[in-house]
Amino acid sequence: MKEKIIELEKRIAFMDDKLEELNEVICDQSKVIDELKGRLEGLKDQVQSGALVRKIEDEDPPPHY
Repeated sequence: MKEKIIELEKRIAFMDDKLEELNEVICDQSKVIDELKGRLEGLKDQVQSGALVRKIEDEDPPPHY
């Protein structure tokens, strides 16, 4: 009986370690997702404001003209 309890305690300790590792991975991924969301919003704002597109007057004519 004592051996079974020891084996269960080992398994619980292993599962606790894995759970902590998984929690760290999830936290890291959450930070990355938040950063990417911020970048995406910034790009969306630039596209909507027209900051990424030049006016036709500012474009150089193509070389075949």
